[in-house]
Amino acid sequence: MSNKIEITDLLNPVLSDAVKGGLAYAAANPIELSVEAILGKARKDTGLTDFGPDDFRPRLTRLVDEWNGDTRMTALNRMILFDVASRHAANRLLIQDYLKKHPDVHDEVIDRPIIVVGLPRSGTTHLLNLLAADSRLRSLPMWEGNEPLPNPLKPIGPDGIDPRYTRAVAEHEAAMASSPLTAAMHLVGPDDFDEDLFLMCPDFATYFWEWMSRVPKWRDFHTSTDQTSHYEYQRTVLKILQHKRGPTRWVNKCPQHLEQLPVLKKVYPDAIVVMTYRDPVDAIQSAATMMTYAERARYPDIDARWVFDYWADRVEQLLRASVQDRDVWPEAQRVDVPFEALMKDEMSFVHAVQRKAGLPLSDKADAEIRHFVDTHPRGKHGQVSYNIERDFGASRDELRKRFAFYFDAYGPVAPPLA
Repeated sequence: MSNKIEITDLLNPVLSDAVKGGLAYAAANPIELSVEAILGKARKDTGLTDFGPDDFRPRLTRLVDEWNGDTRMTALNRMILFDVASRHAANRLLIQDYLKKHPDVHDEVIDRPIIVVGLPRSGTTHLLNLLAADSRLRSLPMWEGNEPLPNPLKPIGPDGIDPRYTRAVAEHEAAMASSPLTAAMHLVGPDDFDEDLFLMCPDFATYFWEWMSRVPKWRDFHTSTDQTSHYEYQRTVLKILQHKRGPTRWVNKCPQHLEQLPVLKKVYPDAIVVMTYRDPVDAIQSAATMMTYAERARYPDIDARWVFDYWADRVEQLLRASVQDRDVWPEAQRVDVPFEALMKDEMSFVHAVQRKAGLPLSDKADAEIRHFVDTHPRGKHGQVSYNIERDFGASRDELRKRFAFYFDAYGPVAPPLA
């Protein structure tokens, strides 16, 4: 039986009952999407008031202004953005409170982290999960990335389950109910390891917000400013998590790092960078399809070409930066991983990373990784069929020509230009 999935309603969505219900509820209960409303919710949720340095406020203001300027956005997406922004503001309060109570956090050392870097949809999540299955390493499960620190106003109950985990499960189940095909495109459950950019979100930085909303002005602002302070903020949060419990050798990932390789080197000078390579056309068609599918809850009608053009431009921006800056990471600190080769022989690349990171090869680690593979088979939820000609009116051949610079620069580690 074929597990191929055709999204027949991509451009003209047939809304699920969950989406219809969410849209109706949000429309009947509009929220105030403002900086003060977001920060007020965070204060109320935590009982705290000290956000630390106020330099985050102009960044949050830029986001809110652009959200409010998007008059086509549904009330449901406004509600989602408010909830996510107030959660990260609450995280900022909790982080600041922890730093005041535990100044020795700054004595922690983030030692030789392993950082996976590559295009969205290029195998970075899969490779992260393989590496993080090794119990000698530590990464961020989705539930912990969402809320790095516990909220004292929401303690663990009689069941002994961390309420942060319970909230992540509920959020994941709601997302799957409203967008069931997301599981086939990019499934990240509460226990799955997720991107380290979430630790910068309380600083109201990162390209995370581009995945949540249409914010081209935010993109231009974000990419034109020095990101060092945000990466340093992320490192501080890693130190907090490390201060609370081990192990202390991290493996993390984020596609955004492609355009911040010099900053990454400055903040994590002893890291091992694992760089994935994939045909950009495949990455774009996957990202654009996933984002277009998400639009059904965000807008009353679908502008698929806008989504496609945005993410084609974004991928080009990421790749041009990586071509320019990749060599700040010398071969002694870099492992190159072509996507197609990774899919054929995962363990060879896992071992290559372990060797370069100074981790002895281990039967126990191999067994842990194979257990992950066995319990997370590829295509478990089906495989989406992509068609950029039909869905977006784009030509694969023309798009590949646009990325000739990428194929030319990376030679044998990137797929050849046909």
